[in-house]
Amino acid sequence: MLVPRNPTWWRIVFRYRGSELPRTKYRIVGVALVATAVTILEERHDWHPNLTPLPFTLIGIALGIFLGFRNNASYDRWWEGRKLWGALVNTSRSFARQALTLVGPARIPDAEAPAVGSLRRELVLRTVAFVHALRLSLRDSDDLSELAPFLPADELERLKRERNRPYAITQGTAERIRDAWARGWVADVHVPVLEASLTSFTDIQGACERIKTTPIPFSYTTLIHRITAVYCYALPFGVVDTVGIYTPVVVVLVAYAFFGLDVVGDEIEMPFGTDPNDLALGAISRTIETNLRQRIGDAQLPGPAQPVDDVLT
Repeated sequence: MLVPRNPTWWRIVFRYRGSELPRTKYRIVGVALVATAVTILEERHDWHPNLTPLPFTLIGIALGIFLGFRNNASYDRWWEGRKLWGALVNTSRSFARQALTLVGPARIPDAEAPAVGSLRRELVLRTVAFVHALRLSLRDSDDLSELAPFLPADELERLKRERNRPYAITQGTAERIRDAWARGWVADVHVPVLEASLTSFTDIQGACERIKTTPIPFSYTTLIHRITAVYCYALPFGVVDTVGIYTPVVVVLVAYAFFGLDVVGDEIEMPFGTDPNDLALGAISRTIETNLRQRIGDAQLPGPAQPVDDVLT
């Protein structure tokens, strides 16, 4: 996620990284070349395409509406992803609190105190592992080294064979709660509370996977791309008789607007990647890890995630 420092108006206007220009510059250059060629033919060789601006005006209005609808749909997906990870922050904190207060009998015998404390710590660390595993899964990363500090080595080895690693971690957590209940360490009335938190983890994961695996229909995206391209490249032929030598300037401005809107919709449609405008899942995961590990008394805590070139990943 792009988090520019001191985002003054001028810096925003002239900013290149994180804007739409890296993806639209070659399209705009192509339109500018076509517009320049049409203008030269008109001014030097008296070539008239005999087109009026009216069809382009009507198509431009419709195209603007279509792009607006598509960008709204893309932003809804981006914002829903952010709300889901906000819910993950809250659920992780709640489950850690429940693990530290509801796991263990009211009066822990001295002989069982180390085991109960170890279980509480394990449940909190497993929550951190789930958060990191979900981030890695959404970003199609196969690197399990980030989970090593939070899971036993044998379980980490088993995770290599799992297709859905966050779900496997949740299953292991549920089994530990079941074993604790069987030993009398979790009261019957507290089991549904802990289970509700695990269910929330599963619901959040499923909603994120739904966003990732269900893009905006490809036919709709293709139609918008084609109409935008045809409109922008054909525009010089419709306005050259009206604006003359200023045709390249007018066409470039219009093409910049339409190509830019088209690219913005593409970029935020999938919010879980590592593009500058995608969600900062790494920073959110770091926040959850720090909060939860502090509750179990860890002294060596990671610092807040820092942007690199004004980008949080």
